[in-house]
Amino acid sequence: MKQYRMGRIGAGLLALFLVAGPAQAAEGSVAQRVEHLLGQMTLEEKVGQLNQLSGKEFTGPATAKVRSMEAEIRSGGVGSMLNIKGVPDTRRLQALALQSRLKIPLLFGLDVIHGYQTVFPVPLGESASWDLEAIEEAARIAAREASASGIHWTFAPMVDIGRDPRWGRVMEGAGEDSYLGARIAEARVRGFQGARLGGVESVMATAKHFAAYGAATAGRDYNAVDMSEQLLHETYLPPFKAALDAGAATFMNAFNTLNGIPATGHAGLQRDILKGAWGFKGFVVSDWGSVREMVVHGYASDLADAAAQALTAGSDMDMESNAYSSSLAAQVRAGKVPMAQVDDAVRRVLTKKFELGLFDDPYRFSDPAREQAALNDPRHREAARRIAGKSIVLLKNEGGILPLKRGLRAIAVVGPLADARRDLEGGWIVKSNAGHMASLVDAVREAAGPATKVSYAPGCDVACRGKDGFAAALRAAREADVVVLAVGESWDMSGEAKSRADVQLPGRQGELFEALRAIGKTPVVVINAGRPLIFENVAQQAGAILYAWFPGSEGGRATADVLFGDVNPSARLPMTFPRNMGQIPISYQQYETGRPVRDEKNIVYKSAYIDSPNTPRYAFGHGLSYTTFAYRDLKLSQPSMGPGDKITLSFLLANTGKRAGTEVVQLYLRDPVASVVRPVKELKGFQLLRLQPGEERRVSFTIDRETLSFFDRKLAWTAEPGKFELMVGSASSDIRLRQAIELTP
Repeated sequence: MKQYRMGRIGAGLLALFLVAGPAQAAEGSVAQRVEHLLGQMTLEEKVGQLNQLSGKEFTGPATAKVRSMEAEIRSGGVGSMLNIKGVPDTRRLQALALQSRLKIPLLFGLDVIHGYQTVFPVPLGESASWDLEAIEEAARIAAREASASGIHWTFAPMVDIGRDPRWGRVMEGAGEDSYLGARIAEARVRGFQGARLGGVESVMATAKHFAAYGAATAGRDYNAVDMSEQLLHETYLPPFKAALDAGAATFMNAFNTLNGIPATGHAGLQRDILKGAWGFKGFVVSDWGSVREMVVHGYASDLADAAAQALTAGSDMDMESNAYSSSLAAQVRAGKVPMAQVDDAVRRVLTKKFELGLFDDPYRFSDPAREQAALNDPRHREAARRIAGKSIVLLKNEGGILPLKRGLRAIAVVGPLADARRDLEGGWIVKSNAGHMASLVDAVREAAGPATKVSYAPGCDVACRGKDGFAAALRAAREADVVVLAVGESWDMSGEAKSRADVQLPGRQGELFEALRAIGKTPVVVINAGRPLIFENVAQQAGAILYAWFPGSEGGRATADVLFGDVNPSARLPMTFPRNMGQIPISYQQYETGRPVRDEKNIVYKSAYIDSPNTPRYAFGHGLSYTTFAYRDLKLSQPSMGPGDKITLSFLLANTGKRAGTEVVQLYLRDPVASVVRPVKELKGFQLLRLQPGEERRVSFTIDRETLSFFDRKLAWTAEPGKFELMVGSASSDIRLRQAIELTP
């Protein structure tokens, strides 16, 4: 008989568990075991499996609330806990669940967003790598650390498309493009879940927030969303479908209303699309309190009504609303919720618990030895540094200012984020490791070597409301050969509930840059942030700009790696950077108007601003390298194709510089005439290619009917015969080669 290390469980309870065994542990397939268990459950026990509570209180004193929650767990009234982490606490609470009549184990969930103990770049920054293998590796390491600490389930990846940088949660996603977002969603799901559910180094993934949360009105978190069905299906749903196809175990619904209906109670999203047309077999969890919030929205009359509407619409598990636990059983008995729908929700939850192997060993994810090994593996920090280096975007580099040469006499590292540590980690971390981190000035000292004097002065704090510290920063700058200016946001300026009405550099940071310019110093600018910022004076006047995002545990050293050329930057922007607030929201994937601007000098009666260009400051896909690449000799395998055919597009890519480097080759498509107006440009493929100096390689893409398809006015996925334009380049604004093709009937 299997022996369990039960932590704080008493000998009596251990004996009871081993003698009686889980009442639900029948033989047979997972489906058979689920049905066997479901048949033994009372209505209250079924509702309990749909109830998720936060366990933050369990880290403190044993209050009356804690004792009440413990009793609820022992009675079988809780199916899942969130915000519990670490082997001692997960084992202790699992032991309470095993005192229930049917001994159904708990699921432990946690927001493991961009790392558990090892912190990787925030997801938007990581997405700037466009490196799917690196993104998958980061999720795999996070899963390894989390699962060893008793976690079964992460509330990630967030796959919401975000085109408004005012919305703080763009930090948590993959940017503005549905194709890139879909590929990154797949990579993150694979990384978290591994080859199969139940592996002890994997966790269940959650595709969130279903759906359209990223289109919140005015970029204000939790705000309403109103959009056409065309835009929903074309832009906002594809990353969710990709996550599902990659095997995402769970989905989380959204806080927002969509066209007047709260997503939590939206049967069209959850039952018709997700569980119906898409055939999703996992379960849906609400976001924190979103069932209860349907009352505040004015969609449900009270908590009981909200519970009935949410469950009926397809929301299986209630996170922290206490709506199901307090009201759902009564609603079933009153005939307002069919028992069949409750059974379906419970069946989905139990299936995942069986697939994770929790009925066979409730403690298999709570292994102290594995926890220590995972949390102290030096390879994880090495990966964090490498992946952060891949995520840093070189926005500008006039005159080859970067990389910095070693052997300089003096470098001044100034600015409010020059000595930051906690801010480099960004938001949504499990625990801060700032005491073990190198700041940017630390890392520059390490990289420059002892012969170079590296001075530091902050100039101001991140809010930068005053100029009292400018003088010290200017003194340091005057004495230096090179000035590195570190500006941007603090970690708590981006993320959930961190919407900003003005996304320019905070306070007077831009004035610090101007003051350095005024004394004849043009600094190399490093920007840390969780969103695209507006920094027009810097963009126009700086010689070199690195956009380092919030780069994680090894972000300081990774930034120094790029500054000194130990890493040749290859990252590309996953979101468009606007010139000014008036351009927001902005995306490269715009639709043509009847009066487009063809020439910025002629904007009369055109779709234009009279006080700003239409073009962004930095376009989607933009990013520079310390080497150069040339594109030539585009060829097609054939100029046209029928519905079942394929065309191969190929061209020669050459590294024409003096350094090895990685180019992110991007394939775009335009459908100039269709039954529904198509965007002026759509990303349809990309490849990362590393070439040595002078190396040339032929690159190819395959074009098939799927590449040319779109949702028509009836929301049917189709490709219409006609001519199409294929574009290949280094960014959406830097197209190097073009070629027309034709799809014949």
